[in-house]
Amino acid sequence: MSNQPPITSSQTEVGEATSKTKRKSMKPRSTVWDHFTKFADNTGMQKGNSNDVAIFYLKKKINAWGFSILNRKYLHMRCIAHIINLVVVDGMKDGLTPIKKVRDAVRYIRQSPARLQRFKACCEMEGIQSKSSLCLDVSTRWNSTYLMLSSALKFENAFDRYATVDPYFKIDLQSCEGNGVPDSLEWEYIGKIVEFLGHFYELTLRISGSRYVTSNIFFDEISSVDCLLQEWKSSNDLELSCMREKMKLKFDKYWGDPDKMNKIIYIAVVVDPQYKLEFMHFALSTVYGKEKGTELAKKIKLFVYELFDDYKRIFQSENANEHIGNVNESMSIEEGTKKKPRMRLGHQFMQHKIEIGEAKSKSDLDSYLNEDILVLNEKEDFDILKWWKMNANRFPILSLMVKDILAVPISTVASESAFSTGGRVLDCFRSSLTPKIVEALICTQDWLRKSQHHKPIKEQIADLERLEESFANVDISSSTNENTINLDS
Repeated sequence: MSNQPPITSSQTEVGEATSKTKRKSMKPRSTVWDHFTKFADNTGMQKGNSNDVAIFYLKKKINAWGFSILNRKYLHMRCIAHIINLVVVDGMKDGLTPIKKVRDAVRYIRQSPARLQRFKACCEMEGIQSKSSLCLDVSTRWNSTYLMLSSALKFENAFDRYATVDPYFKIDLQSCEGNGVPDSLEWEYIGKIVEFLGHFYELTLRISGSRYVTSNIFFDEISSVDCLLQEWKSSNDLELSCMREKMKLKFDKYWGDPDKMNKIIYIAVVVDPQYKLEFMHFALSTVYGKEKGTELAKKIKLFVYELFDDYKRIFQSENANEHIGNVNESMSIEEGTKKKPRMRLGHQFMQHKIEIGEAKSKSDLDSYLNEDILVLNEKEDFDILKWWKMNANRFPILSLMVKDILAVPISTVASESAFSTGGRVLDCFRSSLTPKIVEALICTQDWLRKSQHHKPIKEQIADLERLEESFANVDISSSTNENTINLDS
């Protein structure tokens, strides 16, 4: 018999944890990660942030492939949704008192089904008929705060009546950092906040789409935000004015200097037949002034022609190689036969025009810009992809350039959602799936979701409220008495 002490469960758990740690430390790391950690300057310090390192690595790989447009000058596009989020969060960073009061009031009423039932009775007495219901926000997410405020604003009179019905309502809210119940002036202020945040909320929904083109609306959207902030500058409210100043500072950090912005933002507007260069001149003059706007419009025109010339160079070289191949093939078929070229009248006419200097060939871009702007009714939906598909034969080189520009996403919302879905598909229990299987699962899920009809968030909240109401109406005491067994008998 051995005198060794028995191994306890705690020692076993420690041993297993140690072995797991060793296995994790021995796990091989991707070679791509080494490029992100070893990219340093002469001093040995890491150079730039993660975005700069990633863009540097991507440019290096594209250069190795031997194909690049304008030497990868316009490769990095910042996510507009991320910047808009930073702008709004900076404006609401300090936390406004009326918003806190509404949040505490909504939290109090939603804490129990009985309070919700009493609040609905107050809504009926005030004659408030709305399908939406109270929803509590996540304080770190401004879009959920907007939904909470917009729904609570409809029940302003119901909150006032509820304060007279429930005596603990005011007492509880006053104990929450001394905020108390929102008064009429604060509700008026909430209305202004809802109206202002509504523009950013709708903007986020528009730019986050993944089933339609968004690159051509980038400049229009950020210009509208700049004009909105300028309008708010004249507000007499001190808190609103401070909020606007913070948002304007963050906005100018990313979009204040047009020379530092990715030029694809402007080129995507020019290739939209509804806008072209005329809209760019008008918009830039409105935002930056007439003198600076005219100068920027000239620069953008040069950017467009610079990009088009690069596509033209690539397209002509590919066509030349294809033409040489066709000529060699025809020569092998008709070898030994020679035909004298005929000087047709059409060819003689073109020779004459060239000699007198009247024949100047126009490029696709010249022809496109010289055409009138496409004018549509406000109710008529315009499909820019369909328009370029129908006019691709008229502008063969320009259509290739437009195809690449319109494919540029201006938001990373869709891609981040795909990565999140991939993390749920490829978990610790299904870690042996091949990349093709994972791609098939994610794509199939996306296709199935597209075919289904999804309810808006407000309707889902209403369904949840009806479910809570049904639970509140259940008589728990009666059901408990019916299921009780008499042990004495």
